[in-house]
Amino acid sequence: MEIPAKTVFYTIERTIKTYRRFSKQNFSKVVNDITVDQKLILQYLNDRPELSQNEIAELVFKDNASLTRMIELMVRKRFLKRSIRPEDRRRFNIELTSKGKEILEKLTPVIAENRKRAFAGITEEELAQLQLTLNKILTNLNHT
Repeated sequence: MEIPAKTVFYTIERTIKTYRRFSKQNFSKVVNDITVDQKLILQYLNDRPELSQNEIAELVFKDNASLTRMIELMVRKRFLKRSIRPEDRRRFNIELTSKGKEILEKLTPVIAENRKRAFAGITEEELAQLQLTLNKILTNLNHT
């Protein structure tokens, strides 16, 4: 029987959780009270303002109810603004506020430093191979 702590998936999960914790600690040095998921939402909306709530949920791996709570919290923090779409009153426009954009600007150098630290001692070739391997695993799992 395989020991879970010695599997590739355990190592991937542990790496992701460690990186998220590391990122959150470094974020808190610059911006109070923001999570990695909230930063991702800000980034996606900055890059693609037309995204729907369902599309954002898929991108950040959250169910719709969880994402709705996150967006409500981010609206209360004044990171986001939500308004009803005139063409479909059942849907919302979600957009960054100036405060949300300011937070992204403050976090950009922190993210660069986080990645630099995480990838220290790893060559471009090793990173490319890792990306290729992970994409193959995703393809295998998405085509079953």
